[in-house]
Amino acid sequence: MAPLDGRVILVTGSAKRIGRGIALRLAQAGARVAIHYGGSAEAARTTAAECGNAPVFQANLEQVSEIARLFAQVEQHFGRIDGLVNNAARFSRIDPLKITEADWDSIHDVNLKATFFCCQQAARRMIAGDGGRIVNLSSLGGLRPWAHHAHYCASKAGVIMLTRALAKAFAPKVTVNSVAPGVIPFGDPDERIERLICATPAQRAGTAEEIADAVIYFLTATNFVTGQVLAVDGGLSQR
Repeated sequence: MAPLDGRVILVTGSAKRIGRGIALRLAQAGARVAIHYGGSAEAARTTAAECGNAPVFQANLEQVSEIARLFAQVEQHFGRIDGLVNNAARFSRIDPLKITEADWDSIHDVNLKATFFCCQQAARRMIAGDGGRIVNLSSLGGLRPWAHHAHYCASKAGVIMLTRALAKAFAPKVTVNSVAPGVIPFGDPDERIERLICATPAQRAGTAEEIADAVIYFLTATNFVTGQVLAVDGGLSQR
């Protein structure tokens, strides 16, 4: 039996990139995956097809009402939810002296606010049922400061503290952990990415599959593993 056989796992932002890699690995491990997307409908359908024709759900995670609708639809389709992977995120590079309120809100509305309200919706259902597992994707940027990503770093550091707080709040039926990816490039690396790869002790970039392996660990671990942050970064956070 695969480790996640029959378990219902919602992956936010799973149309592309790391989210897609996580969804594919979960499906391979036997999970019943719920594919969420914001605007990438065609990519979501492609990922869903590769996950054994998994169901696809659209929601704008900037709106709490849409988050509530998303979880209601997933519950209606599957009858329950056993796991949540909060992967959806935004990323931008801006000089902190030029960040506007709109820039700040654009990042935090998805990276932090949506992560909390998705956790809330999932935990309500898990606590009322047989329990569950929540995994939040944070970032190397939540562990180390980046000068031109202050708004992003703040949001991902917030995800880490949110993870620790909710691990206490939702125990013992629900565990909450976080995976912090390092350099996971998609497409041709630019100069900044190349510098980060050179600074990585492993001397290479990571892959979506390696992030997915860490997610699966937390989804299958006992409830004695909660409130933890696992950096999957080739050692870069230790430099």
